[in-house]
Amino acid sequence: MQMTAAVRTIDFSTRYAWLTIAIAVGLTLASIDYAIHHFAINTDINKLISPEIDWRKREIAFSEVFPQYDSIIVVVDAPTTELVDEATATLVQHLSKRNDLFRSVSLAGGASFFRQNALLFQTPDQLRHITETLILAKPLIEVLASDPTLRGLTQTLSFGLMGVQGAHLKLDDLSRPMDAAAEVLEQVLHSQPASFSWHVLLTGELAKPSELRRFIDLRPVLDYAALEPGHRATEGIRQTASDLKLNSIFQARVRLTGPVFMADEEFATVKEGAVLNGIITGVIVLVILWLALGWGRIVIAVLINLIIGLAITAAVGMMMVGALNLISVYFAVLFVGLGVDFGIQFSVRFRAEHHERNDLREALLLTGHRVAMPLVLAACATAAGFMSFLPTNYRGVSELGLIAGVGMLIAFATSMTVLPALLRLLKPPNESRPLGYPALAPIDRFMERHRVPIIIGTVLTLLAGSPLLYWLRFDFNPLNLRNPNAESVATFLELRNDPATGVNAIQVLTPSLSEADILAAKLRMLPEVSRTLTLASFIPNGQDEKLSIVQNAAKELQPALNPAEVIRAPTDMENVSALNGLAESLTRAATNQNGDGATAARRLADAVSALANADHKMREKAEAAFIPPLNVALNELRGLLAAQRVTLQNLPPELVKLWMAADGRARVEVSPKGDPNDNETLRSFARAVLAVEPNAVAGPISILESGRTILTAFIEAGIWALLSITVLLWIALRRIRDVLLTLIPLLLAGVLTLEICVLIGLPLNFANIIALPLLLGVGVAFKIYYIMAWREGQTNLLQSVLTRAVIFSAATTATAFGSLWLSSHPGTSSMGKLLALSLICTLAAAALFQPVLMGKPRQIAD
Repeated sequence: MQMTAAVRTIDFSTRYAWLTIAIAVGLTLASIDYAIHHFAINTDINKLISPEIDWRKREIAFSEVFPQYDSIIVVVDAPTTELVDEATATLVQHLSKRNDLFRSVSLAGGASFFRQNALLFQTPDQLRHITETLILAKPLIEVLASDPTLRGLTQTLSFGLMGVQGAHLKLDDLSRPMDAAAEVLEQVLHSQPASFSWHVLLTGELAKPSELRRFIDLRPVLDYAALEPGHRATEGIRQTASDLKLNSIFQARVRLTGPVFMADEEFATVKEGAVLNGIITGVIVLVILWLALGWGRIVIAVLINLIIGLAITAAVGMMMVGALNLISVYFAVLFVGLGVDFGIQFSVRFRAEHHERNDLREALLLTGHRVAMPLVLAACATAAGFMSFLPTNYRGVSELGLIAGVGMLIAFATSMTVLPALLRLLKPPNESRPLGYPALAPIDRFMERHRVPIIIGTVLTLLAGSPLLYWLRFDFNPLNLRNPNAESVATFLELRNDPATGVNAIQVLTPSLSEADILAAKLRMLPEVSRTLTLASFIPNGQDEKLSIVQNAAKELQPALNPAEVIRAPTDMENVSALNGLAESLTRAATNQNGDGATAARRLADAVSALANADHKMREKAEAAFIPPLNVALNELRGLLAAQRVTLQNLPPELVKLWMAADGRARVEVSPKGDPNDNETLRSFARAVLAVEPNAVAGPISILESGRTILTAFIEAGIWALLSITVLLWIALRRIRDVLLTLIPLLLAGVLTLEICVLIGLPLNFANIIALPLLLGVGVAFKIYYIMAWREGQTNLLQSVLTRAVIFSAATTATAFGSLWLSSHPGTSSMGKLLALSLICTLAAAALFQPVLMGKPRQIAD
């Protein structure tokens, strides 16, 4: 046996086994200590792509001017506009006190300012209709403002009935307010949440979903050293909403979305079930190792070797990158899945040698002699596959590639030193029988006899399936990699369907507001654009005419809205008397009448009578359902009638800050036309805007550009991996034919993987595309094992010890990758799925196709 460097290393490690183990344990403890004290994770997803790319430079420049997009958006919904306004104002008031959690808290886009000046944003005809309706309702408004009680409500309805009696109104004209009042009273009587909407009554229209929703824009204090940087802020929001009892008092629903919370929830989803999945994976790996290695002592040796390698890799990785990112954190899964291959290959070969020789140390040395070259080639090829990402702009994966690539070399080193030393000390028993698969001999003979038909059939099958590659899809939308049931994503998807929210908008930074307006007008002409906004968009047109209409209405209504004296609140008995009187009036009005008005009057009469006959607590609940919303509506009406001319100078500072920088630079917001859920719509929109304004950023442009960057990175990585692996193989094999015999099955496995992706409807995406360059590094390891055995003259490879090692190694790797597949995070799951699929394809290519392709060895081993 030739004393190669590998054999000399194993000789030293086994001769001084205790010293080797002591050094390994010392390195492990030092590595664990270093990793614990220097562990850091940067969860800022903006750091995953190099900041040196042009579009990232523009994006960073924009975010420096308008940093408010790093926010949490609180979405408050309630059944009526009055309730949602009260709930939102209450929440804003309390959150504004939490300076420890929030840098700023505001109603999104100056919402309060625009509600006060809402009349100025109507058309003149709409405004006249609204004010005329209000003036006609002046007597009712005066009663409600001077007596905001149940008694005042009954008097208001009585006035309406008097109008019917005097033939000024038809009973059917009152059907809608009577039905609305009856519905609320019925809810109160049945102890259900209830609130009357005066906004609906005044406008005559049901509120739109967007009118029942308010947004609070929060800029939280973030901790990027935590897996969920905004966790403290989001918990603070939830606790505040709970303490304020917004749900029970205002029937309000509070939801969170926005960039920060979406990222936090994504990280939580990745973490969810990780412990359970890890335990299940660990148990399965132990079972596979037991089946592969047969002896508990060998399994223990392989596991200790794996732990030592993982600890050292973790420490070296922290030294190299400083802080892990959201992708490089998966290095541990890849190390376990791939690093164990070296231990299995070494141990299975050792078992075979130990069967032939009774001397344990001699068996270890012979094992090193046989497996050293294949293992070093496999380690270097796998490391090359990982490190092929280093020249790319996808920093998240390049750092993963660096750590995992170095980890493969560490795994090889420990497998040639620590593992032999452990086996020498643990002294596993001799093998009583051969370790191959003699039952597979018929298949070996079949493949040998039908070699040419198998090759031709395989190639033709792959060629026949090649048209499938036309339908291979790359999903460039990262939103599809997130859990659609997560609160942040579900809320975002709902808001995305409302164009007013601008969640799919593109942003452009311009030198001044005047230039922003010119660009907005230009972009508005694009067929892919639904609207453009600048700060000037918030200045209503035709204010002179509109202000005149509002001021005339104010003169008429201000005395009614601001009575000189508010009537004393009634006693409960007075309320009962007023309710009974209203019930009688309603009954009389509906007598001998048909139609909607009569039906509504009878319904309301029944509800009012039931309320009069109930206890005083029920009447208090009824008053709570009507009066607080009434006070909100009256205050809102007072504010609407006090509208002032809107100018750039008196726009809310928080709104101006959203649209214009202190140095005068201004932004343009461009929204898409069409289905916001359609990727092609967003692509076309982004391309159209970029054609007019190449400096546009955010929204679909960020998605489009990041997709291009990442796809380019993987193509570059694939090319680098293929070139580097080819060079490695040439250096080791020195024959073009042998290099091709190694690479062709690998490439066929890659094509087969992509064809199966189409058949099972698995699109490529930002997460799972990592499997393709790794396929080159991982797959070539199996091919190397077979080509080296073939060059040594081994025959009947399918039934050999090598196939046993490869199968169990692949099973262990597939289990590790399968743990990712089980993740509840769609992106991680798709990555695990494609990794497992590519592994199965490359295993089939190595074990079933490569021996057929190689044929008989040039010389048969003795």
